[in-house]
Amino acid sequence: MTAAAVAPRPVDAGTVISVRDAGIRFKRNRRSRRSFKDLFAGSRRRTRPGEFWALRGVSFDVISGEAIGVVGRNGQGKSTLLKLVAEVILPDEGTVGVHAGVAPLIEITGGFVDELSVRDNVFLTAGLHGMKRTEIEERFDEIIDFAEIGDFLDTPYKHLSSGMRVRIAFAVISRLEEPVILVDEVLAVGDKAFREKCYRRIEELLAGGRTLFFVSHNEKDLRRFCTRGLYLDKGELVLDSTIDEVLDRYNADYGV
Repeated sequence: MTAAAVAPRPVDAGTVISVRDAGIRFKRNRRSRRSFKDLFAGSRRRTRPGEFWALRGVSFDVISGEAIGVVGRNGQGKSTLLKLVAEVILPDEGTVGVHAGVAPLIEITGGFVDELSVRDNVFLTAGLHGMKRTEIEERFDEIIDFAEIGDFLDTPYKHLSSGMRVRIAFAVISRLEEPVILVDEVLAVGDKAFREKCYRRIEELLAGGRTLFFVSHNEKDLRRFCTRGLYLDKGELVLDSTIDEVLDRYNADYGV
């Protein structure tokens, strides 16, 4: 594979994400990160035995209002890149600058507490993402109506099905006012009707000027939402272009 076909644009006032030569490495036997001490000790560029680079030398910018799809086979660094942008993990090399608030639709059921009721989890999770209690109260009925889960408000979260968990999590996160939306195929377990409902919600957010960073294997969804694509292979960014050109290149490379 060659280097990225489109050079990253200079950072300007409209840039919401700026990634420069970003790299991150993991241990082969487990995906745990190094200690805080290790992060700042010794050479950061040397690959130690038993480690591999999940991403390396990745550079691009995202301008406010863009809808970007991230393409590649399993294990090529897509979800790792999304977690870097979400600032869940830090790069070992380079920099990742996020210049706007982020609504992370990645592993969206994380943070919910099994023993708490659905009602309490709505307040807890929305609060953890920065919503004030008065804001949650104002949007509570809207969240519950969207999730279609009103009959289970006082049910412990642990008793919900996986589909119901995704419903309530998406309903909460998609009501955040953050300018950047990160999506990582979290709706795969949802039923078809609810998935379409969520997709319409994403389209509403895009129409309102939000920025989308979308990881998916679903070509139809990528073409539906995105205008630009990033193609990752073996942890490197090999093409940054229109979503149609990126998908055509990906399909050509792997005979899809």
